[in-house]
Amino acid sequence: MPSPPRRPAIAVLLPPSEAKAPGGRGRPWAPGRSALPELDGARAEVLAALGAEVAGAPTRRAIERYTGVLYRELDWTSLPAAARRRGSSSVLIASGLGGIVAPGDPIPDYRLKMGARLDGIGRLSSFWRPRLTVALGPRLAGRVVWDLLPGEHAAAWDPAAVAVRRRITVRFVDAAGRTVSHWNKLLKGALVRHLLTEGTVDPAALVDFVHPSGYRLDPVQSNLDAEVASVVLAERSPASP
Repeated sequence: MPSPPRRPAIAVLLPPSEAKAPGGRGRPWAPGRSALPELDGARAEVLAALGAEVAGAPTRRAIERYTGVLYRELDWTSLPAAARRRGSSSVLIASGLGGIVAPGDPIPDYRLKMGARLDGIGRLSSFWRPRLTVALGPRLAGRVVWDLLPGEHAAAWDPAAVAVRRRITVRFVDAAGRTVSHWNKLLKGALVRHLLTEGTVDPAALVDFVHPSGYRLDPVQSNLDAEVASVVLAERSPASP
């Protein structure tokens, strides 16, 4: 009897957070300790542009460094062990400092947006775009990619140049049909927790997902069959069942 087809692996692209845990007990950043070491040369350039205060600072794992609302809702430490293992191999966080970092990558405390400009480097999204596109090619090849990057970070790579199995974008809308911006990161955090727990590869599977804040898949506004699928999670109005 033939084996059932193997479910494809997922990847989840996340923004960083401005809120960060200070300090750390890890050694200062050095090449060869990150999930995408091919970016280390570019990371060293950015660190050099920022100066010794950041380059020589102690580090924390990225998943411990970022403490904003997305990461609080994700609540990494309380995930089931299988979900944490999936997250360790699938979550990739866009970073003005590191380009793309994995949850276990050591990073210093820093303040640097992807849209910022640095002397000798220019706008970071433009600096990273060709480098991230090349580095993400083998990393995302054949995967179902949940692309949760906002515009500033989406500009740092070219998804059309990466041979993913499928790319899925997500948008939250309120009961009036308006895109939610203020609570967007909070809403994404709970969704990512669900994706890592379930390993969801088919966006249609979200039809049974009830977001803790009351959002549900809207099949009318969503486009689930496209090569680049778009998922719309809509806030249920008080009159909704």
